[in-house]
Amino acid sequence: MMTSKQNQASLWAVGLMLFALFFGAGNLIYPAYLGQQAGENWLISMPGFLLTGAGLPLLGVIAIGYSGSRDVEALASRVAPWYGIAFAASLYLAIGPLFAMPRTATVSFEIAVLPLIGNLSPNMAQAVFSLFFFGLTYWLSMSPGKLVDRIGKILTPALLLTIAVLVGYAALNPIGAPLAAQGDFAVRPMIKGILEGYGTMDALASLVFAIIVIDAVRAMGVDNRSDLLKTTAISGLMAAGCLAAVYLLIGYMGATSVAGIGLQENGALVLSKSAQYYFGLGGNLLLGVIVLLACLTTAVGLVTSCAEYFNRLCPGISYKTFVIINTLVSIVLANKGLSAILQISVPILMLLYPLTIVLILLALTDRLFGSSRIVYFCTMMPALAVGLLDAYKTAFGFSETAAKAIDKALPLYSIGLGWIIPSLTCFALGCLLNAAVRKKS
Repeated sequence: MMTSKQNQASLWAVGLMLFALFFGAGNLIYPAYLGQQAGENWLISMPGFLLTGAGLPLLGVIAIGYSGSRDVEALASRVAPWYGIAFAASLYLAIGPLFAMPRTATVSFEIAVLPLIGNLSPNMAQAVFSLFFFGLTYWLSMSPGKLVDRIGKILTPALLLTIAVLVGYAALNPIGAPLAAQGDFAVRPMIKGILEGYGTMDALASLVFAIIVIDAVRAMGVDNRSDLLKTTAISGLMAAGCLAAVYLLIGYMGATSVAGIGLQENGALVLSKSAQYYFGLGGNLLLGVIVLLACLTTAVGLVTSCAEYFNRLCPGISYKTFVIINTLVSIVLANKGLSAILQISVPILMLLYPLTIVLILLALTDRLFGSSRIVYFCTMMPALAVGLLDAYKTAFGFSETAAKAIDKALPLYSIGLGWIIPSLTCFALGCLLNAAVRKKS
């Protein structure tokens, strides 16, 4: 039996592992870009970003623990059995081999390796790097039971240390004062911050990574449901707290960087030029280490989670086979380039994010309506309909007439939150129908 000190150490390791699983390259790039674009409004935008970038992932982890569901499919099946499989498979594919996993290698290469290859062929260098990156990911993923030791106790402290050196120095030595806000950050900074937080994809991943955390907590000898939920929630709070602290520091670095490096077109350039401004070539190397560690830990968590889920869905195919499939598909797509991956995946994310948020909120309020399938179905269907509209709009666009008609019919649609009012309305309707059915029974 573990002592109290051993339990505390294990709890910290699980919390740090969860932070590392969440923290990929997108978690570095998006707050840096937000800081630059928001400028003097960065403190107004950042709470919105923290809500979707740190708060929603925390709620996702708690929702899985609170629901007692064995995985995200079981939770989503409360809407309907077919919906559970469709949602879970789409979620795992989106945060797995079709987008997030290839992105970890592509962003790592573009930030950590591309500036150092000189006259070598970028395509050849990326192919070699992808093989190395996913080869290491494969090795780390083959023993999922060792994730806490390998990530929580080794890779995460190294990641936090390197991040602290860069953003800590930048916070103490700002380049200049924040300048005027750009675009939507000047008009509605809080809403824009909320939508920017979507890019981290952590709310989607939280429903997946929560299972890894729960398994790790059970391995500590915690089996009682209330204790399991408490321990999982504490680990989630640790991870969310670390995410929020890093976001604030990176956002401040971005907001104060414009005077020295000018406005940049993406967060990767903000980071690389800021690192070079402060530390020269050593800064680029330091940033490369940060990005490699962040992307590697996230890739391992995604490969492990995806392989375990599809192994449960198709038990005739082994976990090892699914790990191999995930890594091979990721290698192929990583070599297509980041722009190609984004073009395919963004419409899918616009569909999945509203569905994920609604599912998390329903799971947390489940006892208020007695786990009624009527309430789950009524609330989820309008979110699905608006999500499909968002996905189509992102992929193909609407005519001006159609866009105006939809904006008029759906409150908040023009700012990307059109699913909120229909889902709330149908939630109330579902509760009334559920009460009527129960009364009649």
